[in-house]
Amino acid sequence: MATDHIRYDVLTSEAMRGVLRRVLTDAAEQGLPGEHHFFITFLSKADGVKISSRLLAQYPEEMTIILQHQFWDLTVSEDHFEVGLSFGGVPERLVVPFNAIKSFFDPSVQFGLQFEPADTATAKAAEPSAVPAPEALAVPQASAPPAETEDKPKPGAGAEVVRLDRFRKK
Repeated sequence: MATDHIRYDVLTSEAMRGVLRRVLTDAAEQGLPGEHHFFITFLSKADGVKISSRLLAQYPEEMTIILQHQFWDLTVSEDHFEVGLSFGGVPERLVVPFNAIKSFFDPSVQFGLQFEPADTATAKAAEPSAVPAPEALAVPQASAPPAETEDKPKPGAGAEVVRLDRFRKK
């Protein structure tokens, strides 16, 4: 296999994280429009993640949060977002770097993004084979969304890859 000197995988990942950053920035400035809400799964021990020791003990590998009705003080910067959420009636402030995010899903419009976590992507980049790029997914909606403290949503097996060419102006 030829060596990818341009690193399309890294460029694509950065672009998709830019989509996520833009969506969260708009939500922070204007709130969530219509029925939109977000499931965000991230690695709980990734560099820069700040969660309480209580939550880290409960979610030692990864954690899924839901931004829908009960969140506050969402702020977004170039490399991370911060948000207030309540877990079991206890308010918590979370700091999540975009590089720690594994997936983003908006069930209201069946749109999702999956990412190769930055630590894994960096490790695989050293290998001769290329890291697969993140994919935009149209995922079937779960029958009932889980509560903010439950496990992450499980997309259906019939996921369809959405090609970015669909959105390009012709």
